Amino acid sequence: MTRAVMIQGTGSNVGKSMLVAGLCRAAVRRGLSVAPFKPQNMSNNAAVTSDGGEIGRAQALQAMACGKPLVTDMNPVLLKPETDVGAQVVVQGKRLTTVKAREYAKLKPQLMEHVLESFNRLKSQHDLVIVEGAGSPAEVNLRAGDIANMGFAVAADVPVVLAGDIDRGGVIAQVVGTKSVMETGDVDMVAGFLVNKFRGDPSLFDDGYTLIEKTTGWRGFGVLPYFDEAWKLPAEDALDISNAEREDGLKVVCLGLSRIANFDDLDPLAQEPGVSLRMLRAGEVLPGDTDVVIIPGSKSTRGDLEFLKAQGWDVDLAAHVRRGGHVLGICGGYQMLGTVVRDPEGIEGSAGDTMGLGLLDVETVMTSDKRLTETQAVHVPSGQAFRGYEIHIGRTEGGDRARPFAHVDRRDEGAMRADGLVAGSYLHGMFRDDGFRAAWLESVCGAANGLEYDATVEAVLDRLADHVERHLDVASILSVAR
Repeated sequence: MTRAVMIQGTGSNVGKSMLVAGLCRAAVRRGLSVAPFKPQNMSNNAAVTSDGGEIGRAQALQAMACGKPLVTDMNPVLLKPETDVGAQVVVQGKRLTTVKAREYAKLKPQLMEHVLESFNRLKSQHDLVIVEGAGSPAEVNLRAGDIANMGFAVAADVPVVLAGDIDRGGVIAQVVGTKSVMETGDVDMVAGFLVNKFRGDPSLFDDGYTLIEKTTGWRGFGVLPYFDEAWKLPAEDALDISNAEREDGLKVVCLGLSRIANFDDLDPLAQEPGVSLRMLRAGEVLPGDTDVVIIPGSKSTRGDLEFLKAQGWDVDLAAHVRRGGHVLGICGGYQMLGTVVRDPEGIEGSAGDTMGLGLLDVETVMTSDKRLTETQAVHVPSGQAFRGYEIHIGRTEGGDRARPFAHVDRRDEGAMRADGLVAGSYLHGMFRDDGFRAAWLESVCGAANGLEYDATVEAVLDRLADHVERHLDVASILSVAR
C-alpha cells in the first residue's frame, strides 16, 4: 500500500523544499518508487512538464531527486502572481482564471477535488509520496477551505512533520506557538518536528530541543545543520539567487525585475568558474564594466517595462550597447527589447501599448494562447544544438526576426541585431545545456570552462541526502508515513 508523509513549516522559506528533495533522494536510495507532491504552490518560476503543463520549479527539483519525469499531478494548483493583489490560477497544469486574493479564498474549496485527484493518482503509481506544505499551518485565519497545509493533510489523512527554522531565530516559539494556535484535530495530524538550518555546534541546542519536546508532546526527528551547497541547486525564489561575483571572468548582470519569472536560466551561469554573475536590484546602477546584460522572463512584461524604466535601466542599457556590450533578452525580456508591446485585449491588465527599449526591430502583440512545450533547438550563430522549453504568451515579429537566434523544428525563433550585440529568444533553460552554454560563452568572451551542470546538481542532491541521513532520523520520518 502506498504511503505518504507531509513536511510543513512554521513559516515560509524555512527550507521545506530542500528538506523534501533530500528526503526524496534518501527514500529512492532505499529502493522505493517516490514522487513529490505540493497541493498548492505560489511561484512565477515554473517548469514545463512531460504532459504539456506547468508546475513549480521546486517540484521539478524534487522530481529530479526522485529520478522521475515531471507531471502536473506533482503540483496541481500553481498560483502565479501578476500584481500585488492578484494571481493567475493554474490547475493541473492549465490556466483556470486570474483572481484577486479575496476571490481566491472563495475559489479554494472547489480546488480540493483536483488536489485530491492528483494526489491519489500519484499514490496509485508509487510506493511513497512526500508532500510539501505551503506557508504555515499557524496561519489559522486561512484554515477555512485550506488546501495547502492542514486542510489537505486532514482530507487526505497524511501525517505531518513540522519544520522550524533556527537560522531566523525564535525556533522554540515557532514550533510551540504553532501548536498553541492550531485546532485539536489538526494537532493530532502532527507526528513530530525537526529543526532546520542550524549553524555551529548542534549540541548547544540540546536544552532547547528537549524543551520543545516536553512543551508540545511531539517527537523530535533531529536538528539539521545548514546545507552549505544549497546555492548550487535551482532556486524557486528570486531572493534566493546568490550573486556569484568574481574578480576575473565574464561579468554578467541580470536585471532584477519586479515580476521576474523562470529565472532558473541563471543557475548554471552562477556556477560557471569563468562567469561573475550579479542580480541587479531596484535602485542600483548597471556597472560600467558589465560584459553581458540578461533581461529575464517576467509575469507582467508591460508592468516590468515600466519598472525597468523607473530604475533608469533603459538609459543604462542604451549606454551599455554603445560601449559594445551584449544584451540577451529571454521570453518577457525578449519582448521588452522591441519597439512596442501591444496588449489590445488587456491580457496582462488594462488594454493598451507600452513602448519597448528599442534595441531590437521587433514588436510584440499579447495573445490569449499560451505556449507550453519542451523544445529542441539549434543556436544559429554557433550551430550548437540544445534543449530548452517555452512558457509564454504573445507573438513577436519584425525586421530583426530575419536574423533568428535559433531554429526550432525548421522555423526561425528569436531575433538578433545586425551587429550581434543584442539578441532575444523565447527559449528558457538554454544555459542548462552544457554544449550551448560553452558555445555562447565562447561567442561573447572567447572562453568556456566546461561545467557539467546536470551532473553537478545530481551530485549535490546525493550530498544533500547524505546530509539529511547524517543528522535526521530518516527511518523514523518514513515510518510515520501512512
